Amino acid sequence: MPTYSALTTLPGEDPALALAAAMEKMEPEPIGVGVFEIEDGSGLWEVGAYYLEEPQSALLDMLAMAFGAKPFALSELPEIDWVAKVRRELSPVEAGRFFVFGSHDADKVPEGRIALQIEATVAFGTGHHGTTLGCLRAFDRLTDEGFTPAKVADIGCGTAVLAMAAVSVLPEALVIASDIDEVAVDVALANVAINQLEGRVECLEAAGFDHPRLAEAAPFDLVFANILKGPLIELAPDMAAHVAPGGIAILSGLLVVQAESIIDAYIAQGFILHNREDIGEWSALTLRKN
Repeated sequence: MPTYSALTTLPGEDPALALAAAMEKMEPEPIGVGVFEIEDGSGLWEVGAYYLEEPQSALLDMLAMAFGAKPFALSELPEIDWVAKVRRELSPVEAGRFFVFGSHDADKVPEGRIALQIEATVAFGTGHHGTTLGCLRAFDRLTDEGFTPAKVADIGCGTAVLAMAAVSVLPEALVIASDIDEVAVDVALANVAINQLEGRVECLEAAGFDHPRLAEAAPFDLVFANILKGPLIELAPDMAAHVAPGGIAILSGLLVVQAESIIDAYIAQGFILHNREDIGEWSALTLRKN
């Protein structure tokens, strides 16, 4: 069965969200609509939708004009077994003591490494992206420095790979993984089970720190937040309120060109920069609460 995509860009988050809402009411109804900020400083947002039936190009043209968007790029997507494709193309990831792999590479796990299995059916947080890799490397360095946090939170956990990395070297630590997306929480729970870490990582749905369990467990000695620039800046005051004095925040999901603005936002909340690593166009920051 063919699948169709319709993509456009326009300036501003509010118009982009409004356009996405209008697209959700289209006939044929899209099977999914997404809104993403283009992280290049342009202020543009991308709005995209996917359909099982070819949408009406005339209706898309009208929507684009009504919301001040560029004309939609309408495409028919090839029928590809994406899971098989991802499995073929994703090789294991090594980040210090950590070895992140899919089940298709189970025979490649080396001795003496902490192995974390993340299935290739999930695109976010597999360890291949520079942001997740940067967070794993940052935590690996802290562990080498003798940092042993007793309470850890993985905010915006995705696959929960960071939470699982933490509990793998901190068997006595309280580790909570949370995400605003219910599907991500389900994925996190599945990965925790695959890695036989049930009962050692708590997974819950929350926007930032907005959950009674996170409030109860705070302050945290270590917080991972691998999200995006805007949410990271918005999260800075809550991060300061939930990280213990002397505690660490490992932040990523941000471009190299955005790192300084994130650092400034967190310095204003009482953090100091402990380490920064740039991997390609992505940056990972390690900040200590002063």
